[in-house]
Amino acid sequence: MTRTRPKRPHRAQTLISKQQVTGPSSNRLNRSTPRTATQLTFAFSFLFLFLLLRSPLHFMLPVKRDSMGGAEVADASLTAFKKHRASPSAAAAATTPPAAASDAEVSMAGGSNGIGNASNGVGNGNTPTLVSGTNGGDGNSQDIDEDLHSRQLAVYGRETMRRLVASNILISGMQGLGAEIAKNLILAGVKSVTLHDVGNVELWDLSGNFIFSEDDVGNNRALASVQKLQELNNAVTVSAITTDLTKEQLSGFQAVVVTDISLQQAIEFDDYCRQHQPPIAFIKGEVRGLFGNVFCDFGPEFTVLDVDGEDPHTGIIASVSNDNPGLVACVEDERLEFQDGDLVVFSEVQGMTELNDGVPRKVKNARPYSFTIEEDTTNYSRYIKGGIVTQVKEPKVLNFKSLNESLRDPGDYLLSDFSKFDRPPLLHLAFQALDKFITECGRFPVTGVEEDALRLISLVAEINNGLNDARLQEIDQKLLRNFAFGARAVLNPMAAMFGGIIGQEVVKACSGKFHPIFQFFYFDSVESLPTEPIDPEDMKPLNSRYDAQISVFGAKLQKKMEDAKAFVVGAGALGCEFLKNLALMGVCCGDLGKLTITDDDVIEKSNLSRQFLFRDWNIGQAKSTVAASAATLINPKLHIEALQNRASPETENVFHDGFWESLSLVINALDNVNARLYIDQRCLYFQKPLLESGTLGTKCNTQMVIPHLSENYGASRDPPEKQAPMCTVHSFPHNIDHCLTWARSEFEGLLEKTPAEVNSYLSSPSEYISAMKNAGDAQARDNMERVLECLDSDKCESFQDCITWARLKFEDYFANRVKQLTYTFPEDSTTSNGALFWSAPKRFPHPVKFSVDDSSHLNFVMAASILRAETFGIPIPDWVFFSSQKLAESIDKVIVPDFQPKKDAKIVTDEKATSLSTASVDDAVVIDGLVMKLESCRQKLPSAYKMNPIQFEKDDDTNYHMDLIAGLANMRARNYGIPEVDKLKAKFIAGRIIPAIATSTAMATGLVCLELYKVLDGGHKLEDYRNTFANLALPFVSIAEPVPPKVIKHQDMSWTVWDRWIIKNNPSLRELLQWLQDRRLNAYSISYGSCLLYNSMFPRHKERMDKKMVDLAREVAKAELPPYRRHFDVVVACEDEEDNDIDIPQISIYFR
Repeated sequence: MTRTRPKRPHRAQTLISKQQVTGPSSNRLNRSTPRTATQLTFAFSFLFLFLLLRSPLHFMLPVKRDSMGGAEVADASLTAFKKHRASPSAAAAATTPPAAASDAEVSMAGGSNGIGNASNGVGNGNTPTLVSGTNGGDGNSQDIDEDLHSRQLAVYGRETMRRLVASNILISGMQGLGAEIAKNLILAGVKSVTLHDVGNVELWDLSGNFIFSEDDVGNNRALASVQKLQELNNAVTVSAITTDLTKEQLSGFQAVVVTDISLQQAIEFDDYCRQHQPPIAFIKGEVRGLFGNVFCDFGPEFTVLDVDGEDPHTGIIASVSNDNPGLVACVEDERLEFQDGDLVVFSEVQGMTELNDGVPRKVKNARPYSFTIEEDTTNYSRYIKGGIVTQVKEPKVLNFKSLNESLRDPGDYLLSDFSKFDRPPLLHLAFQALDKFITECGRFPVTGVEEDALRLISLVAEINNGLNDARLQEIDQKLLRNFAFGARAVLNPMAAMFGGIIGQEVVKACSGKFHPIFQFFYFDSVESLPTEPIDPEDMKPLNSRYDAQISVFGAKLQKKMEDAKAFVVGAGALGCEFLKNLALMGVCCGDLGKLTITDDDVIEKSNLSRQFLFRDWNIGQAKSTVAASAATLINPKLHIEALQNRASPETENVFHDGFWESLSLVINALDNVNARLYIDQRCLYFQKPLLESGTLGTKCNTQMVIPHLSENYGASRDPPEKQAPMCTVHSFPHNIDHCLTWARSEFEGLLEKTPAEVNSYLSSPSEYISAMKNAGDAQARDNMERVLECLDSDKCESFQDCITWARLKFEDYFANRVKQLTYTFPEDSTTSNGALFWSAPKRFPHPVKFSVDDSSHLNFVMAASILRAETFGIPIPDWVFFSSQKLAESIDKVIVPDFQPKKDAKIVTDEKATSLSTASVDDAVVIDGLVMKLESCRQKLPSAYKMNPIQFEKDDDTNYHMDLIAGLANMRARNYGIPEVDKLKAKFIAGRIIPAIATSTAMATGLVCLELYKVLDGGHKLEDYRNTFANLALPFVSIAEPVPPKVIKHQDMSWTVWDRWIIKNNPSLRELLQWLQDRRLNAYSISYGSCLLYNSMFPRHKERMDKKMVDLAREVAKAELPPYRRHFDVVVACEDEEDNDIDIPQISIYFR
């Protein structure tokens, strides 16, 4: 039996393919895959048996996302039968969610994650727990959905993910902060999240919590949260506890997070968690207005397995001296990242083999390309060549203090804003005083009530006076007054920021990955307050969903936010978070407000682990449309328009001048530098504030681009990434990145570019031949040779032909090419200056001998032959997927000719070379010969013959693309003695996957939205704004003022990059020159684009003096000015009165 589209069966090579078991969600199958009668009979028989064994309750539960993107019944009995991934069209058709789950009272149980805590039963005995989701059956299952979590796996790795999926988390307090923490952890894929809250939803909560709607007011917060949070990831069990929490209920969790309990109860819980064996991680977080804090206690002895999450640093050794201490010099290929005190191990050293003993040695005197080791190498053997030095990353043990002890002796705080160096000690007292205020008064301080503020200040003073030597000398009463007035409010930006931080701390606690906060972190953003004093009357509640925000910022700023016109560029992870934040803040929710969001991408499964507005049933749909719809569910008053246009020069008819001029601000949510630079230029041109941010794994940054106050985004750029020379990638690789770069290049050349080239020739033979003859170069010759190979010598007509092609490719790549290379450059070869040719960083290769007994060899041939067959439209026999023996027999039929090296082979060794094609004087003659052969082949083909080019798709684990690329890279690595990688790691590198997690995204967007308050208020100075760089892994937070723009001065005038001189009323050339002369500037050149409109040296240009500038642009520069364009821009070169060049701003000529 055959099928026309090859798809991977179950990884265990079971005799039941994925198509054979459809489950109840058959509408999500890839319907393009035909199924035989036998397959269907088996599937229905299995399904019938399955239905008999299931209880009615199970069919009321939501379905779980399986690893291939389809739907799977929540039962362990189906875990051995995984289906095909749903096609985009099928997923897009499923526009409605699965049936909602019914409420059920159950208790949770699980296993230990091996890092944090041993017992995993909730152990709450009589406490009713509501569950609205299922974790897919087997509670002990450690399967990781790599399609879903691919970007997260790039940050954490498999071992950390395994610990996460075995972790049970308790979150107490389901106001805005608790909701954000829960969201981030559920997206991360922990085993279970239990929500605790005894309070009911109030209208007040709606400005800080994305889960609640007005319909939830009056319902228990935890119960109201379960179902909506469950939708984020049905592989995570989400449940609720609605009664008072007791210490004994904590025993079943790896981490306990509290956000809204008294200090006394927090101390009791923390003490219980510390005494539990093994200890339970305890995290206390609070958000009070524009102030927040985090406290972490992971137990008396907590082991951090990986303090920073970075790959171990390495270096390629160039020499080692016989000295005391020994000096190690490395090749100047890349700067060394070692620091004094690091431990390193040596390997592959030739000569001084004493270093290859695997014993870690300490680095001293670290330099960019050298270091010394604490070892006497005087009597060691003489170093000959080679060697790799690799950093050894050691675990770190942290001794946490209890909350009770830390309140008295907090130790060192995690600092963020060094302009507020003295702020954390004061906030440490302020939060304790607030707890005392609430305990004594039974309520929060009331906004605008001075008596409450004074009482809190007196409590701070009272606590401070009891500190003796640690007593603060000064107390900032103004700061404490702001703290008191906003204490009841949970602001969404603060909740988002701290939700990201605390979510990451939970991951650290459960996995031992990254360094925890040790132990207090305090933060405030009082600069976000309006610059003008707020009338207490303006802060009173209006019985609206924004009352909490109004209590901090006042109703006037709230009105400005509601009437704002914002442009969000991008609807991915950042975009989803921004939409949620803006909806909760009320931005663009007024009668005059409007939010425009654009994104030209569609939803993929891998998006779902971070882009929380999307669900399984949205796969294949437009991101912007789905995100906009989800945002209006958060706040129905949000006025939003979703577009699918890429913001670029080509869409300036959509995002025209009028659109840009109407905006209040722009928020970037992009994933590439070029798009950011374009939006930056547009904001610069139209003088609009740009709120910029980005993430990379655990790192995030924010940048505020404020007209006339700060430099623009493009003013400073990171240096371009260093690219490996072409000759290194193709002939002299020395790391796995080189191998994967080569593998990706070969994949695209063999399976995409060459078939496309064939189709280009077959669709228009005469035009193609004419183009190749006109080019007449080595590249044209190579293209035609590849086309000829596909249609003649390498043409495949059966699957056996494809196997033959794949086997011979193996021999060519991993045996013959290496034999030729080592024939041309033997191991003892020397360069023109007498140095060894095969010296570091070059690695001498060895050919690989093919063996059907090596599974990696078989897998390479299997993947290559399947993809080759796809390009030729050849059906794939079923036995290929299930019978390795039959595959081996087919391979054994291939006759592999003996290799004979060429004496005149030309191998590129020049690191500056940009092409491997070698030009020849005979290229034109060769091309003429190729034309004749191609025409002869074409005559033998059917009239409609064409090939099927394959575009690389990294995120489909069933298409064999990554199998082939990983196979290519690892066989090449084997040639050169480079450590091989698994397919997941290969996917990260070859697929250029950007590591991404929800926590850093949430933190970045929260920080940006704190700046948004300042932008819309409009009165803030440069020193009030903040740019941030953070690395949650370390943890490290650096907050600083933006950099001002460069100022250019002339006479009594000054300008910056933000200035654009505008001349209206359709001026003539003479009027423009006079306008400049009035400013003591003599224009000698005016250009539009690349066309010169005026130059003072050309006499004939004086005839243009009385012509309108717009007419000159149209007539001379052939400018096409569409109806929506009201102006055009010219670049003017000027001199001052002393003939010095003056760099003036761009000039805009308004002609309408």
